[in-house]
Amino acid sequence: MPVIRSLCGQCGLGCGIRAVTGEGRQVTVEGDPVHPANGGLLCEKSAALSDLLPLDDRLLRPMVDGRAAGWERALGQAARRLGEVIARHGPGSVAMHVPGTLLTEDYYVANKLMKGFIGSAHIDAPWSEAGGVAAAHRAALGEDVMPAAGEDVGRAELLLLVGGATLRRHPLLRDRIEAARADQGTRLILIARGDEGQEIEADLRLTVAPGSEAALLSSLLLHCHDRGGLDEGFLARHVLVPPAFWAGLRKGHDLWSVARICGLEPGEVRGFYDAVAGASRLVTLFSPSGEGAEARRLSAAVLNLHLATGRIGKPGAAPFAVTSAANGMGGREVGCRAGELAAHRDFSPQALAQVGRFWGATAMAERAGLCGAELAGAVEEGGIKALLMLGGLPAAGHPIRRLLDRVPLLVLTTPWVDPELAGLRMIALPSPVWVEKDGTLTGADRLISRQRRLFPLPGEAKPDWWIVTQIARAMGWHDAFHYERPAEIYREHARLTAYRNEGERLLNLKRHAPISNPAYDELTPWRWGEVPFDEGRFPASDGKARLVPAWDQSG
Repeated sequence: MPVIRSLCGQCGLGCGIRAVTGEGRQVTVEGDPVHPANGGLLCEKSAALSDLLPLDDRLLRPMVDGRAAGWERALGQAARRLGEVIARHGPGSVAMHVPGTLLTEDYYVANKLMKGFIGSAHIDAPWSEAGGVAAAHRAALGEDVMPAAGEDVGRAELLLLVGGATLRRHPLLRDRIEAARADQGTRLILIARGDEGQEIEADLRLTVAPGSEAALLSSLLLHCHDRGGLDEGFLARHVLVPPAFWAGLRKGHDLWSVARICGLEPGEVRGFYDAVAGASRLVTLFSPSGEGAEARRLSAAVLNLHLATGRIGKPGAAPFAVTSAANGMGGREVGCRAGELAAHRDFSPQALAQVGRFWGATAMAERAGLCGAELAGAVEEGGIKALLMLGGLPAAGHPIRRLLDRVPLLVLTTPWVDPELAGLRMIALPSPVWVEKDGTLTGADRLISRQRRLFPLPGEAKPDWWIVTQIARAMGWHDAFHYERPAEIYREHARLTAYRNEGERLLNLKRHAPISNPAYDELTPWRWGEVPFDEGRFPASDGKARLVPAWDQSG
């Protein structure tokens, strides 16, 4: 039987698998030994792939208002009703929700439809502004780029793990850390809350008060500043420091104040300073979640520490924010989120003109949209009249989930027959589960890999990109949504990253041979921007990174 090389897709690492399929949707899965994300290893999360094999509870036909319908009628109804909402209430009345389990091609066409043709940037995604990492990267580095690779874990002298949940969400990282400690003598420091991460064996463990992690890291930076631990040459050449940065850092970040904030003894904090300050090859692993401001402060504190001490852009020295969504990085690359336009562009007049021209857009969204709690508030107030939901309903705890009955038009692509669907007036369109998807995924460290379908689509299910494309065509935008295969979308995405890009953005996929290779089906894993900050040049317009205050400046 032929071996299919594909991806696990159960977390943000992008691990490769080798699968052998049999009759009745049977499959045997093992780690792909040549895939750089995992080198043949697989964690226990891969077992979840077997849960996707049965066809019980699968949506196998389009449904319009609770009744089965053919694709032509369902797509026509979606297009007609969506057009009526836009004509009556304007593009700002339309919003979209996307999960973290779509492929890059799905995100690309969804973002293009919303921002270039509907004219709305209201896109709710698990990597939106609430996550904080993307915003922190843009503020500090000039672009939302990942300055670390998975291999850096094994090259580090010291690993600083912020939050035990990072390893719980990504068990294979635990294996990488254990191997580094056993083979290279790498030391591990864990900063955790309460009983979190008790199963993790660390050389030093600090149990801190919730939300105090950023303060602890900022106090470490102040210690490095006062004790000559900064890389002054790197700072002078490559980093801009705001005039009041060091004075602001000094307020409330002394050893005694931070010990009180974190719930630690001063001696514990001092020991932490001593353990981290002298390590030349430091990798900080963190996975921010929770409230937006807290996540942004933590991300900024980590980036400040690495920039000011010059421990960035070198083997085994990097801040490593690990996204939890399977393809969160792919969604960020195409801009399928409320806070930016496309291909790492913002909503500046120049970017709007460039992307609008490239897409042949008919109605460009001119400003950032709503997401998360703000979007839920707009739904509750009646401002959202149409909601497109790709890949299934929002998670049970999501603020929009309880408000679906307040949206007049719901268009959903989903693999599942959910009992909740029966009580909602919506258009539900059957889409694939992970093992039926075909396209590309970008792992947390910008490693692009091919997701290959293990099984044919059951019933009348169609890929998410196809569904979005057909709705766009039915609304009159056939020329802009001409795709017949995911490879065509992938190449257009690559061309957009290069379009009018004279080096100001690192995301330029046309620079790399694999992107222009016509053998899309044979694409092998590759990482764009292998050296993200060549000779210390950052993607900001002046080539310099910036230290960004990681504390509340309201006072």
